[in-house]
Amino acid sequence: MSQPEPEKVEAVQAVVDRVTSWQDGAPEATVEAELRTGLAKAGVDLSDEDVTALAEAIEGEHGAVDARKVLASRWG
Repeated sequence: MSQPEPEKVEAVQAVVDRVTSWQDGAPEATVEAELRTGLAKAGVDLSDEDVTALAEAIEGEHGAVDARKVLASRWG
């Protein structure tokens, strides 16, 4: 997959930051649902695998998550 547009990366990071701050410690299913809702509101479409990877990172890190690093292998 080619590199995403900078605007897409910024939008994904904004959603990840919001979900991280509000859902820290929540079950992965809750985090994943909130990510999907936030991404839809931002008009960003990610694969199920990308959303799951972000949810796992948020649940595992319990702090700041860099969306670009989490998705680097998928984004090229």
